[in-house]
Amino acid sequence: MTHHVVPVRVYGLVFMALMLLTATTVAVSFLDLGEWNFVVAILIAISKAILVVWFFMHLNHASALTKLFAGAGFFWMLILIGLTLSDYSSRIWLPTGSWQGMTTSPSVKAKQDSEI
Repeated sequence: MTHHVVPVRVYGLVFMALMLLTATTVAVSFLDLGEWNFVVAILIAISKAILVVWFFMHLNHASALTKLFAGAGFFWMLILIGLTLSDYSSRIWLPTGSWQGMTTSPSVKAKQDSEI
């Protein structure tokens, strides 16, 4: 395995890109994008993770097998994020934000009715 010397300038540019993406994450957190806030935050986080893996962990100089396993890890992460988003988008949300009276247990409902 050969050792690759990476110029300091590359590390500086990657650091600046990571700082810019972090500032973008903070700026987007103040915007009201509705349900897209989570999606934008995840996309920015994935971009930062790719930069860290590619440059700081030297994946760009790694063997094909290492790249394959790193890609498989990112693919698995995308599967998990997709499952999470499908669960999140399929839930029924209350438009008022009130949880009063939203019980599934008959005993709890009977107790609430008896207190009234």
